[in-house]
Amino acid sequence: MTSFPKARELYDGLRLHQNENTGGCSPRVLDALRRLSAQQIAAYPPYAAAVDACARHFGVDPAHVTLTNGLDEGIFTLSVAYLRRGLGGAVPEALVPEPAFEVYRIDTAVAGGRLVQVMPTSDFSFPMDGVVAAITPATRVVFLTNPNNPTGVSIPLAAIRTIARRVPPDAIVFVDEAYAEFAGRTFIPELPSFPNVIVGRTFSKAYGLAGLRIGCLIGAPQLLEPIRQAISLYNVNVAAVVAVQAALQDHDHLNGYLREVVESKTLLYSACERLGLKYWKSEANFVLVYTGDRTDRLVAGAAQRGVYIYDRSSEPGCAGCIRIATGIVDHTRRCIAVMEEVLR
Repeated sequence: MTSFPKARELYDGLRLHQNENTGGCSPRVLDALRRLSAQQIAAYPPYAAAVDACARHFGVDPAHVTLTNGLDEGIFTLSVAYLRRGLGGAVPEALVPEPAFEVYRIDTAVAGGRLVQVMPTSDFSFPMDGVVAAITPATRVVFLTNPNNPTGVSIPLAAIRTIARRVPPDAIVFVDEAYAEFAGRTFIPELPSFPNVIVGRTFSKAYGLAGLRIGCLIGAPQLLEPIRQAISLYNVNVAAVVAVQAALQDHDHLNGYLREVVESKTLLYSACERLGLKYWKSEANFVLVYTGDRTDRLVAGAAQRGVYIYDRSSEPGCAGCIRIATGIVDHTRRCIAVMEEVLR
């Protein structure tokens, strides 16, 4: 049974604004890093063992896995590969159901694509009709996050299937599963039936490897090949390579953290109810909370007390909302105490 620290904090405060693993990585990861030799650090890293470990973990062939420097690199190189403007023809379109990870918008612009946003529903349920209506012959990428960031609401897998069947033949559907471990479901087993879908996974959230920057893309080799051409040589460092293999072996550490997240969310829901705050039940490791005209006071007051939460008011449909990471229970209790102090 994994024992998590009672009051460990990262850097200069309690970081509940980045959806990080507040309990830290597995001790096996630290052991693997300590065993790195001077020769390993001096050489360019081999990837076969890490690719094989990820492939076994996700139940796919190694040819269907591409390692990335954090999932962010995967999203960027995917955008470059599929949203570059060719000679003549329509500008490639990226379809983004909002609210969404802001990197989708940024990378679409950098790659030269045109952003097509689908505005959120009032309850943040997946806007299926709006997404289907927004698909055009120029659609090249549909960005989906499951569970969604920042709402924590999941997309029905049936909706992903429908979208994959509706997009043009040369388009891809990208399913960002950064928080899939917390939801307990994935689209990966369905990939053989949907060769136009790429799934992105990260080891930053549930596995606590955010500082080492490693993720992966999973999909058909012919779909990954244009992305591989856009990825720089030796993009993942040797520390991340050994760390991900160690992390995937420590099931007890992962399961212990998942239990902490579930308990933390329950505690935060109850606190919101006591404080009269609206919230959305989340299948991720964070909760979106509506704080209205108290948002600025709460975010600033919490920061003054060393607890950092994320104001998401600028996101479509999220005016007056904050997002709070829910990890180690002791950290969540401290955040709740600060919320009660500031708001009361």
